[in-house]
Amino acid sequence: MNTHTVSLPAPLELNIDLTDEQFFQLCQNNRDLRFERTAIGELIIMPPTVRETSNRNADLTYQLRAWSRQNKLGKSFDSSGGFKLPNGAERSPDASWVKMERWNTLTPAEKERFAPLCPDFVVELMSPSDSLEKTRAKMREYIDNGARLGWLINRQQRQVEIYRPNGEVEILPSPQTLSGEDVLPGFVLDLTQIW
Repeated sequence: MNTHTVSLPAPLELNIDLTDEQFFQLCQNNRDLRFERTAIGELIIMPPTVRETSNRNADLTYQLRAWSRQNKLGKSFDSSGGFKLPNGAERSPDASWVKMERWNTLTPAEKERFAPLCPDFVVELMSPSDSLEKTRAKMREYIDNGARLGWLINRQQRQVEIYRPNGEVEILPSPQTLSGEDVLPGFVLDLTQIW
């Protein structure tokens, strides 16, 4: 028996029509993969991250979670937390945070699925397989859909791009810390373990 290996791009983008329920079930039935959908319905299948990226993302999520638990101003989420943005896209940022007042407006059923809102704060930590152009477009999408602050952490170039509403993207070369500004009051991300 001859077998052939086919190389597929990572992440894989497919044009498949799925209802919201079908998409949710696909995510539930394949928990070892991350799925997203664009605003026009393209399905994006992302493989598990490499260990180095996963380790750094765990540190990022840990720092955000520790700050969030201490002040109780909102809810923090890891890369498994999915959100249905106002434009219809379904996204799962690497780390995110939602202000408590906004989270509490959701019904219990809405909290169990892709929450129908855009987080107030989002972080994307680039993996070696991520496209910078597509990740930047995703960051702009978050801001256009209501995020108040976003960080794109690019370990390969050792830089952070900071996204804010109504502003130019700020690029910081190799910062050691990042401030949560007025969105995450008192939060300072220590990047020394993430670089």
